[in-house]
Amino acid sequence: MVAGGGTGGHIYPALALIERLKQIEPTTQVLYIGTTRGLENKIVPQAGLELRTMEMQGFKRSLSVSNLKTIYLFLKSVQTAKKWLKEFQPDVVLGTGGYVSGAVLYAAAKMGIPTVIHEQNSVVGVTNKFLSKYVDEIAISFQAARSQFPSDKVTLTGNPRAQQVVMHEQTAYSWTADGLQDQVPTLMIFGGSQGAPKINQSVVEAIPEFNQRHYQVIFATGQKRYDQVKQDLAGVTLSNNVKVVPYIEDMQKKLSHVDVLVSRAGATTIAEVTALGIPTIMIPSPYVTANHQVKNAQALVDQGAAEMILEDQLTGKSLLDAADRLMLDERLRRQMAGKSAKLGHPKAADELITVLNQAIQKHQK
Repeated sequence: MVAGGGTGGHIYPALALIERLKQIEPTTQVLYIGTTRGLENKIVPQAGLELRTMEMQGFKRSLSVSNLKTIYLFLKSVQTAKKWLKEFQPDVVLGTGGYVSGAVLYAAAKMGIPTVIHEQNSVVGVTNKFLSKYVDEIAISFQAARSQFPSDKVTLTGNPRAQQVVMHEQTAYSWTADGLQDQVPTLMIFGGSQGAPKINQSVVEAIPEFNQRHYQVIFATGQKRYDQVKQDLAGVTLSNNVKVVPYIEDMQKKLSHVDVLVSRAGATTIAEVTALGIPTIMIPSPYVTANHQVKNAQALVDQGAAEMILEDQLTGKSLLDAADRLMLDERLRRQMAGKSAKLGHPKAADELITVLNQAIQKHQK
């Protein structure tokens, strides 16, 4: 049984692990538990998995009547989880984050079922801190998370998404499908599926200069923000080396053919770029809990595996300067790529499967 939801950062690592489990043992049965309103409602059924959902909500930091509802929903969800656990009888329960994993793993631990949590970020979330007292094993993606958990339960595995992208690394891809060239160094700029207004604004400012570069740029605006960007670019003619698209299709195929990536610093993105050894300019989102994207990015910057531009320092010029520094210096790109790859976990899914087995073995002794 897998519990995790709300955002893609909790869902995609779970799906990557499940994909690997089914490659190893095709008869593996999985029941996915998510929330009624999260992205999992679309993503998990598309992956061909059975999904059951619970209504959950988080605590407000201030005194609020809604916190009473939060407690009520949690207790109700624990009872629902116990019912589903009795029906499904899993060998092990994995939680990948989000409030739903709190209820499901708490219920499983109280029933004596093997439990594992996977923490994707360098800053541990509230739910996983709560669960750490009850679960059998804890898998982490960043060394920085180790000190935030009981040390005897922790294993550094990396993020299963890393192994998934490595399996696609050798996939042939030609940039000619995007109207670009295969022989020219490629800069990809991607602010997430919804796009990021400040990143979009800085790219719009930089495009007249990008037009004149000897490298090529593919820039994804986000589906909802494409029309606005096109409007902002009215009167600007794009050279053949610059492509503006709403969304990057076949991202897994394209990533290994990118020379430098400009992106947010979500846990899944970091797993992918370090697994593939991609030099990256990270622009952490300032809108996430505990500012964890800055800390995620800093872990790479400290090792020389990435550069970082904080959003309040992001302009067309600062973006262009960082892009030129890497795109015009192949030696520097290779150095950064090597340092990035040293932080990667190309066997992360297999390592997490080992941790799941460790949890099962604890209960067999």
